[in-house]
Amino acid sequence: MTGRGVTGLLAAAALAASLTACLPSPAPATGSAGQSGARSSAPAGKPVLPAYDITRLVTPPAGKYFGVEVSGNSASLAPVAAFAASVGKKPNIIGQYLGWNVPFDPQAVLHHWSYGALTYLSWEPFSTSLHAIAAGRSDAYITAFARAVRALNLPVAISFGHEMNGNWYPWGTQQATPTEFVAAWRHIHNVFTRADATNVIWVWNPNNIFPVPQVKLKPYYPGNAYVDWVGITGYFATDGPQTFATLYRPTIDEIRHFTNEPILIAETSVQTGSAEVACAHRLFSSVTRHRDVLGLIWFDYSKGGVDWRVESRPILRAAIARELTALPLVPVG
Repeated sequence: MTGRGVTGLLAAAALAASLTACLPSPAPATGSAGQSGARSSAPAGKPVLPAYDITRLVTPPAGKYFGVEVSGNSASLAPVAAFAASVGKKPNIIGQYLGWNVPFDPQAVLHHWSYGALTYLSWEPFSTSLHAIAAGRSDAYITAFARAVRALNLPVAISFGHEMNGNWYPWGTQQATPTEFVAAWRHIHNVFTRADATNVIWVWNPNNIFPVPQVKLKPYYPGNAYVDWVGITGYFATDGPQTFATLYRPTIDEIRHFTNEPILIAETSVQTGSAEVACAHRLFSSVTRHRDVLGLIWFDYSKGGVDWRVESRPILRAAIARELTALPLVPVG
């Protein structure tokens, strides 16, 4: 993706600040998970709302997350509405992929929130390196982004450098080390903290270990003070594991050796085939049954020669609609 640079992002920050006055006052903040008492970064004498308290969303007392990632304009709800109509339930997470140096879009977050959904940003550092980020070379961009998030003052989930344990992204195992990944993650988190942007849910999102069993996850983990949720990417494919236990359990077991943070199936879908209905049932029923699994985000794309969408697959669509009738959702918005 190509960014519009820091100038555009500063404009977005200004827009977000103007929009804040129109928003309902949030509950007093406790900060992001594991943090409290953060000071506002606003000039002295200027009244500022406390940062949005994300506690009820990080560890919801009841319900699950059912999210979707769709292509198209991030501020448009049309693709999301079409997906919701096809499965009979509105998602309460809307995922978007965001390139490095692309500005924060407060209007999209407002649209998602008014729809009843949390915005989930998969932040992809394609145009830089982890070393450069940790060294502060993107600080102007990160700071402007963080201030725009804080000015809007709505909860936003951010997953930086997803699937870092794979070799298919430039921030993965071929071009970066675990130490560089952790340093970059912590640096970004610290910049947000300085901006008082504690209204972020930080999601650490490795790929499931099935294709890369030799890569250990613990060296990539930034630490509980820097992470609110653990996301896992994993697809039910015709040539791979086809149960929840075979696809996700080995990864969950490894993760539980170093953290007990809540788990979200952050990117998933089911490939077309004779087992697609059975796989969908195993996915949704297992998410419903496992208390430490917050929910799932459906990858509703046609990509890589595979159509992962539900809208064009009536049998799978009907099966998912049945599964969703038994899935209570976390109230958002």
